[in-house]
Amino acid sequence: MSESDAPLDKKSKTDILAAQIEEGLDELERPAGALFLSAISAGLDIGFGPFFMAVVLTLVGGALSEPVTRLLVANAYTFGFVFVILGRAELFTEHTTLAVLPVLDGRASVRKLARLWGLVYIGNVLAGAVFAAAMVVLAPTYGIIDPTAFEQLARPLVAHPPLVLLMGGVLAGWLMGLLSWLITAADSTIARIALVWLVTMGIGIAHLPHSIAGNVEVLAAVLSSSAFGVSTYADFLLLATAGNVVGGTLFVALLKYGYVVRGEE
Repeated sequence: MSESDAPLDKKSKTDILAAQIEEGLDELERPAGALFLSAISAGLDIGFGPFFMAVVLTLVGGALSEPVTRLLVANAYTFGFVFVILGRAELFTEHTTLAVLPVLDGRASVRKLARLWGLVYIGNVLAGAVFAAAMVVLAPTYGIIDPTAFEQLARPLVAHPPLVLLMGGVLAGWLMGLLSWLITAADSTIARIALVWLVTMGIGIAHLPHSIAGNVEVLAAVLSSSAFGVSTYADFLLLATAGNVVGGTLFVALLKYGYVVRGEE
C-alpha cells in the first residue's frame, strides 16, 4: 500500500474522551479569578452574534422572503460562538459536558464542578447583560440597528409554553455538548470553524434557547420594548439554563462517557 493510500490517523473515541477529561481537569483547577475573567470575555464576545443578527434584520427590512432572512440571520448568529470557542474563552454551555466528564471519571469533585459552573455562568450572564445594554443604547444611535430588530430576535425565544421552552433548551444544550466533543475530535482550525458554524447555525435557525446568547437577545428586547417584561427575561433564563444543563450533561457527558468506558471493558 502506498503512503497516499494509508488510512488517515483519526482520533479514537477513547482518545477524544481522554483529551476531554484532561481539558476539563485543567479548567476545574484554574484559579477563580482567571475563570471569571475568561467568562466575562466570553459573555461579551458572544454578544456579537445577536448584534450582527440585528444588523442583518435591519438591512433586510422585509425586502427578502422569510426563509432567506431566517437563513441570513442564523449565519450571523454563529459569529459570537466562533469568537468565543476558537478564542478559548469560558462558555457555560460547553462546560455542561467538558467539566462534567472528570467528575464522572472520579478525578474531580462535584464541589469543583459547582464552583466552575457558578463562576462561568455568572461571568457570562453579567457580561452579556452589559453588552445588551450597550447595544440597545449605542447601535440605534449609530444608525446600524432599528430597535424593532431586538423584539424580532427575542419573540421566537419566549413565545412558547414553559415545557416547550425547557425542551428547546435541552436540545440546545445537547448540541453544544456535542460541539465540545466534536471540537476535540477535529484536527484543524478550519474543521473547528466549520463545526462551530454548522452546529450553532442549526441552533439559530431553529430558534433553540441558548442561555448565554439568548441572555443578550432577550434582555435587549426587554430594555428596548415595553412588550417584554423582566419576568419574561427571568423565566427564559431559568428554563433555558435548566434545559442546557440537562442536554449537555445527560445526552452528551453521561452517554459519551458511558459508551466509551463500557466499550473498554
